[in-house]
Amino acid sequence: MYSEFNPIESAALVHHYITNMVDKQFDNLPYWLLLPNKKPAEAAHCRVDDAELVGSWYEGLASAMEMLGTNEGDDVKQSLRRHLMKSWGEHGLRFCEKYPWTHTVHSSFHEMGYILPALNKITEEYPDDEENEKRTSELIRGMRSLVIERKVRTFWSGDSEEDEPIYEFPNDVYLKEGGFDLTRHTGRGEQSIRNAVMLQALVRRYELTGDEVALDLATGIANYVLGTSRYFNYKMEFFGHVHSAVWFACGLVKLGRLTDNEEYILKGKGIYDYVRSISSSFGWVPEYAQWHPVEEEHCETCCIRDMIICAHELIACGYEEYMQDMNLFIRNQFIENQVRYTGYVVCDNTRDDVLGITYKDIDKRMVGGFTGGSEPNSISLTRFRSIAGCCVGTAPVALKCAWDNVITERNGVLTVNIPCNKTTDKLELKSFIPNEGKIILIAKADCKAGFRIYDYMKNCIFILNGKEICPEKDGCVNYLSLHEGDIFEARFDITTKIRKETVRGTEFEVYWRGPDVVKITPEGDHVRLYQRDSEAEPYYPTPDDVEYTGAANYGPTQQKVVTK
Repeated sequence: MYSEFNPIESAALVHHYITNMVDKQFDNLPYWLLLPNKKPAEAAHCRVDDAELVGSWYEGLASAMEMLGTNEGDDVKQSLRRHLMKSWGEHGLRFCEKYPWTHTVHSSFHEMGYILPALNKITEEYPDDEENEKRTSELIRGMRSLVIERKVRTFWSGDSEEDEPIYEFPNDVYLKEGGFDLTRHTGRGEQSIRNAVMLQALVRRYELTGDEVALDLATGIANYVLGTSRYFNYKMEFFGHVHSAVWFACGLVKLGRLTDNEEYILKGKGIYDYVRSISSSFGWVPEYAQWHPVEEEHCETCCIRDMIICAHELIACGYEEYMQDMNLFIRNQFIENQVRYTGYVVCDNTRDDVLGITYKDIDKRMVGGFTGGSEPNSISLTRFRSIAGCCVGTAPVALKCAWDNVITERNGVLTVNIPCNKTTDKLELKSFIPNEGKIILIAKADCKAGFRIYDYMKNCIFILNGKEICPEKDGCVNYLSLHEGDIFEARFDITTKIRKETVRGTEFEVYWRGPDVVKITPEGDHVRLYQRDSEAEPYYPTPDDVEYTGAANYGPTQQKVVTK
């Protein structure tokens, strides 16, 4: 037997992580930094906990709770909401509280890409929240007031006025005491694209409320990145941070759809297609493009999240072929990037927590987290972000997006796009993949319903109430008019197919059963992935497999993992 894709289980696990990896002493402030390979393991606070994490974890927890249909965890969610409403400063920017582990208090425009989606989520959930509306409006207008607006092009050939708004921020950091200090920067580089990740949230704000200032700022940022910044070439290829680039593409496609601007949609599609070309068929997406040697790349779960969200936006624009990517990505590398086994973690529950550091039950609390650095066949414990606070917040948003796309309605037909178990008000869906090539729909009410047929569904036949039938077709969707109680089945051949694929500079043998990867060779260390055959002998790392040495001042240059 092989394990089946179970998005509800994944949502429950990440819900567990978010609600447990918080500091009760500071009103459930998240811990970004988790060191599971240290002996004993610990989680520690850093500045980002009260910067991007209070935003991304709010949105992530809300997404998981919606999937689970639960109010459990609302105490943590409301704590995150309270944190979000603190630390606002001039120009409507959100800064961070001055905690003992905080150094320079500043606002990063990249971080506003995490804060603004959370504010939008609060707008959806609590439309009468006047303080949230005030903060959201002031943040957008404050950022608009801070941009450089490029109005005239002065060149050797003369002057010409710009026809479209072009906005860029003078820096990527705004100090609470001092504003723009051009001697300071985050050091990340790629300022144009890092500052532009807020694009999707700006467009969502316009979609929710009709905020014209949000639309204006979004348009100006999009035009700057696509033009003056020269970040992308004519094929929409780039050099740098995949998470930021594809997140920007999500906003670009959405902006194009809402403003009926096909150029934005095609540019966003180009970015997606380029990243797809350097990713694996099963959803391993590199953290950077053309920056490191490919064999040094790791997969940040945030990048898979962006690809899933961007696929969703492209589908909304009519590119239904991207449903295949969403299906393959969410059920393979995305799910594998989530932590389920923690037997290699050494805990010392006799050690008291100290200010900013917790040791208690790290092995139990970290279950459900997502890695910031996987290889195609393993979660890499040599990676600084083997478990990453940023990915924990963004991953549930992708999971919820895929869950919403399991069954969608178009032209009055309810269509199964992502086979798994799910119940709606009109249908009960049961999937037997990858053990059997069988998907079943049980009608709970009269409706038109059917299945999206993929290439892996060979020799597919359709059965209604025990009798083989020939359904109606609309493109790749096969459907019927069902009455309450009808049972509609799709059955197809499913066998193990081994395909060779080069990922991260290594040739792998990928074992496919339908849309699911059940095994990869060569197999990985330490946290081995794709062990989906319950009858096979599982491999689990032990505490002796990893040795940790590190200094108290945590950071990627201060720690080292030695593989024995």
